[in-house]
Amino acid sequence: MNTPIFSKLKDKIDNREAKVGVMGLGYVGLPLAVELAKAGYHVYGFEVDRSRVQQLHAADSYIVDVPTSELEQVIKSGKFEPTTNFSALLQVDVLSICVPSPLTKSDEPDLSYLLAATEQIKAYMHEGLLIILESTTYPGTTEELFEKELAALDYRVGKDYFLCYSPERIDPGNKQYTIRNIPKVIGGTTPACVKLGASFYQRIIEKIIEVSSPKVAEMSKLLENVFRTVNIAFINEMAMLCEEMGVDVWEAIEAAGSKPFGYMPFTPGPGIGGHCLPLDPLYLSWKAKSVNFTSKFIELAHEVNRSMPHYVCMKVCEVMSQMKGTIMGSRILLLGMAYKPDIDDVRESPSLDVYEQLREMGAHVFFHDPHVQSFLDKHGTVVFSIPLNLEELYSYDCVLVLTRHKVLPYQEIAKNARQIIDTRNAFKGVRQPHIYRLGTGSGSIEC
Repeated sequence: MNTPIFSKLKDKIDNREAKVGVMGLGYVGLPLAVELAKAGYHVYGFEVDRSRVQQLHAADSYIVDVPTSELEQVIKSGKFEPTTNFSALLQVDVLSICVPSPLTKSDEPDLSYLLAATEQIKAYMHEGLLIILESTTYPGTTEELFEKELAALDYRVGKDYFLCYSPERIDPGNKQYTIRNIPKVIGGTTPACVKLGASFYQRIIEKIIEVSSPKVAEMSKLLENVFRTVNIAFINEMAMLCEEMGVDVWEAIEAAGSKPFGYMPFTPGPGIGGHCLPLDPLYLSWKAKSVNFTSKFIELAHEVNRSMPHYVCMKVCEVMSQMKGTIMGSRILLLGMAYKPDIDDVRESPSLDVYEQLREMGAHVFFHDPHVQSFLDKHGTVVFSIPLNLEELYSYDCVLVLTRHKVLPYQEIAKNARQIIDTRNAFKGVRQPHIYRLGTGSGSIEC
């Protein structure tokens, strides 16, 4: 293990003399790059979006988990250099790859970003480089996409360079669990690889979990999110069942949660969003098919969760039918466009689907989100958040709560709105006929 190349790189990492590259400066890459720069490393941030690079040089953060003050500190110190010039890879000793890994329209892995990253690395490859893939992907990607391509250039993994997989575990907007205190899983292609990877992350992360291979590390990330997706689908189905039975699912969840073992509470909603939950299980399902295995749990959970926006829209239709005879021409105000509370992230948000479906049904749809200024609809049109004017709430036929942002004045909304459909239990404990809560059958809808 102690070859001259290994020892030299280990010393650089331990002494914080290693130059680090972070490829992709989004919700994962930018917080990582700033944290590494704060720890004393010289960090190159590689990004194809020139406007993002310009914004970062102006110390203007576009990520909720990166305070502008921290960004300004590392930019002014010169420790963080955002760039679109990938030739700087020649200067890098450690490279963390944090590029997107979305799905195609046919729900198959879109590897275009990872393939582009591979080509950039091949163009500027050199001895003594530690490469760590963080993008979520299917088991086997690290070896198939990176080791195989670099072997064709006669680079020997574990000797000429080092290769690891370490899944990102960022939870945007989470103040309790951040990069520093979320345990970091890492799998290396060789023992030398994992030792270097662990040494690197130990400089900024409290606990490192070493596993036997990149495949195990890749699988661990998918297990985490498949577990959550399946359980969310289960509780969404239970919410629909509770409506039919006249049971308050929220009260049942709270009661079940009193058990100190054997149970973990999940809550229903209008669907799932974010970069991980709607996508990661399908990566595993796709890979399973390549070995002639069908994952019934994943596919069923995906079907249930994907149906929730339509289910919510049908509830809006029922309310409007009772009020006006039709949803056509109804004025609907959506509260919350982000996929989770108190952040500005609309990636894969179920609110987007609800918005489009209600418009297709003939409703006039507006939205207010204190964290999201605008989004692009399916036609590419910019839709802007409107101010929340409590005195004008009565002008809307229905207020639909899709994201439970803490700053929204729910008591005042309850007093001023004509009809409310609450998909997030924001009006917990409020029993009024004009408030319908998902999973209870309560309110003005006769289910």
